[in-house]
Amino acid sequence: MELKRPYLLFIGAARDDLAAKTAYGVAYWRPEWSIGQVRLDGCTTTLGLPDMSVEEGAAKGAKTMVIGVANRGGAIADSWHAPMRKAVELGMDLASGLHNSLTEVPGLGDLAKGLGRQLVDVRIPDRDFAVGSGVKRTGKRLLTVGTDVSCGKMFTALAIEREMQRRGLKADFRATGQTGILIAGSGVSVDAVIADFISGATEWLAPDNTPDHWDLVEGQGSLFHPSYAGVTLGLVHGAQPDALVVCHEPTRPHKRGIPHQPLPDLKDCMELHVQAAKLTNPAARCVGFSINTSRMPAADADAYLKATASRLGLPCVDSVKTGVAPIVDHMGTLGLL
Repeated sequence: MELKRPYLLFIGAARDDLAAKTAYGVAYWRPEWSIGQVRLDGCTTTLGLPDMSVEEGAAKGAKTMVIGVANRGGAIADSWHAPMRKAVELGMDLASGLHNSLTEVPGLGDLAKGLGRQLVDVRIPDRDFAVGSGVKRTGKRLLTVGTDVSCGKMFTALAIEREMQRRGLKADFRATGQTGILIAGSGVSVDAVIADFISGATEWLAPDNTPDHWDLVEGQGSLFHPSYAGVTLGLVHGAQPDALVVCHEPTRPHKRGIPHQPLPDLKDCMELHVQAAKLTNPAARCVGFSINTSRMPAADADAYLKATASRLGLPCVDSVKTGVAPIVDHMGTLGLL
């Protein structure tokens, strides 16, 4: 289902960038679609967009209000109900990537139906999938993986798509999460797929293609995160990646949401993900590291990237600050392009 544009991005009372990562990703990659942000009392982060009420957003021509919060558990807060209803009453559709369906908000479904508005739950698949087969597919695929959740896998895949397309290569971003779907306009939110069918859904998302075409598959979770490793493994097997890029945020004291779990070593993370990928593609290999240095001083970030590249013998970039050209260059050196 194609979402109507432009968007009004709702971030509620988000207290940090990660809590508003869905809206932040849309604003960063699709600024031309994003006319403003709606913040509630207690919100301590910003997308850098004009603050608007729902009424002001409607007056500016917003066609869809996107629920851009990515909270733990994916629940719709009671405090959001009134602005959501107001958006529908003022002529907007609603789009959400949360686990809870928009139709679970009391009266919202009937209100939208009566006014001819769409309620789009991008996280909920609108079709069934087969189980994965592991049969070799034509075309090439790159999968972003990571040491933790929310560490740059989507941004890295989108940056690689942009760099490859800039070079005239055939490449398409394949979204596997709610934010990516809002950016790409299509995809499968694999964490909402029944476990037995995750690898099959990923095979469907990145099917046979021409030999020189690359699917850049957005990674989810981490094999090292006990909450989400199951989703990651199904995605790794279904993507059948020829190349993997390991993503990392080095300033975190522990894995997100579980203080008793430290972050894994980058080399260990690379080796485990490559080993898992070899089940469906024995030629799978790591082609680089993408480091989110946004919370590091510039000098420390530069030193970290250089030291990591030297230690591990692969390109090490920040997909936002430095770009991903060294990773794509390395793929060419390996004969993958």
